[in-house]
Amino acid sequence: MDIQTQTARPSGFVKTGSSASVTAGTNLAPALSWFDANRAWVIRLSILAGAALLVALAATLYITTQSAKAESGLSEAMDIYDAPLRQAGQPVEPGVQSYATAAERARAANPLFAHVADSYGLFKAGANARYFAGLTAEDMGQTAQAEADLKKAAGYHQSGLSSLAKLALASLYRRTGRTSQAVDVYQQLIAKPTLTVPLSMARLELAETYEATRPEEARRLYALIKDQDKTSAAAQIASQKLEGKK
Repeated sequence: MDIQTQTARPSGFVKTGSSASVTAGTNLAPALSWFDANRAWVIRLSILAGAALLVALAATLYITTQSAKAESGLSEAMDIYDAPLRQAGQPVEPGVQSYATAAERARAANPLFAHVADSYGLFKAGANARYFAGLTAEDMGQTAQAEADLKKAAGYHQSGLSSLAKLALASLYRRTGRTSQAVDVYQQLIAKPTLTVPLSMARLELAETYEATRPEEARRLYALIKDQDKTSAAAQIASQKLEGKK
């Protein structure tokens, strides 16, 4: 008896030849028919998908470019804000950016901070610029503008920045005789401490606010800071306050 040898083949192997070609053509016929019937819809969908991709790429490029501009503008303003102040009678050193007073320095930096904050407020750099616009406005003696900028910065969702803005705002209230408003802000900071304004710092500021009007409450807060946060700078200041040192 002759033994017929069958060649091993991978699973799913389809023999080529006229019958295979006919089968393939038959299987493709419904797909080709559907494409012909929906050609306009398919082309329109492809165009829309391509347009959406272009829009997404353009948006990404725009955001990246705007963010870079915001960072650059903030950096330029910070270079001025961090410039040293000259001592009285000290001559201007060639090639070194310096200012005679904090107000003079603030007048140079504030417009740059304000521009970044107004133009790029949706970016982190813009939010930071709003905070520094408030600080420099106060250095310039523009209390109303400083308060407006600090309130805006305090309203941002970045907890660290918001806390710093609230701390500066409370200090502004104290300096302008609005003690009750300052106390309210300090209590907010105590209720929700952050890394930028920890609990001991907020308590210390509130205690100093109470020294003139509620000295016993001030001493209670100083003692609390001293006992609960022994190694912090705030605890050292609290200890000095309790010992009667300024």
